Amino acid sequence: MKSFLIGDNEDTLVGMRLAGIDGVVARKREDVLKELQKATENKEVGLILLTENVFDNVKEEVLKIKLKRNIPLIVTIPDRHGMREKDFITKYIRESIGIKI
Repeated sequence: MKSFLIGDNEDTLVGMRLAGIDGVVARKREDVLKELQKATENKEVGLILLTENVFDNVKEEVLKIKLKRNIPLIVTIPDRHGMREKDFITKYIRESIGIKI
């Protein structure tokens, strides 16, 4: 199975291509939805990577796909403009299970 990236900038796409992952750059919501549909219909794609900005544009549609289908797996990744805070993981653990680390 192949991996496929839908990103909003060229840098992330170039980096993924160096790792052997194909993909596209889509900045507009309509373009992202079109590429997402193509990727989910492609039987060879087992993993779809979305940058955080792309995911934010189509969050509801992605959640619907995740509820209906097991494959492809859809994962959100940070890009160089990452929106998460530096201590994201420790805050996530604290909020999830109540342990302060």
